[in-house]
Amino acid sequence: MSSKKSPARAVRRGKPARRAPLSRERVLRAAVELADEEGLAALSMRRLAQALGVEAMSLYNHVTSKDDVLDGMVDLVVGEIEAPEVGGDWKAAIRRRAVSAHAVLLRHRWASQLVVSCLNIGPAMRRYVDATIGCLHAAGFSYALADRAWNAIDSHIYGFTLQALNFPLAPGEYAAAAQQFLHLIPPEQYPHMHALSRLVIDGKHDGLQDFTFGLDLLLDGLERLLERNKAAV
Repeated sequence: MSSKKSPARAVRRGKPARRAPLSRERVLRAAVELADEEGLAALSMRRLAQALGVEAMSLYNHVTSKDDVLDGMVDLVVGEIEAPEVGGDWKAAIRRRAVSAHAVLLRHRWASQLVVSCLNIGPAMRRYVDATIGCLHAAGFSYALADRAWNAIDSHIYGFTLQALNFPLAPGEYAAAAQQFLHLIPPEQYPHMHALSRLVIDGKHDGLQDFTFGLDLLLDGLERLLERNKAAV
């Protein structure tokens, strides 16, 4: 039996796998993956280049700076959020938007802080904001009220998400923590905190933060405001 390798097999084994060409989208998606896996603090141009298997200087053919990378990352994340449709049931559409945003921001734990601290004007963000304002305006809100409405809802989204991401207790630890600190809130001095903590300890109340509870309060309030404004016209 001959021990020679076929030419085709030799070529296949010796030829490295073709790597996808570098592009702005590929750079940004790699940055998102890196931040998801290792946190935003781990992201640097050098580390990003390593993840892509290229020299750091190659990145600057597609992004201008690290700030440009961060802006692009935010826009990719915003593009994952369900934007509301203009027309139809505005309340249901805005509720889906908020629930979707909360879920996306929990998935990308680093993103909330960037969204609230940077001026984000990427194409996905522009479409997202325009659709939100359009949905509210089509429902009858003036542009000024639509602006206040979506900002109030977004404050709930980002504030609640940041709190959920940074809260020091896991849901399963609430009852044990309440038991541990119960001696610090004696009933004769803090009757209401003590009574609530007892409910958590006894399993009669889970004590969990509820994103949709606050969201529905906001939406119900906006609906009443809209009805009053329409009646006044």
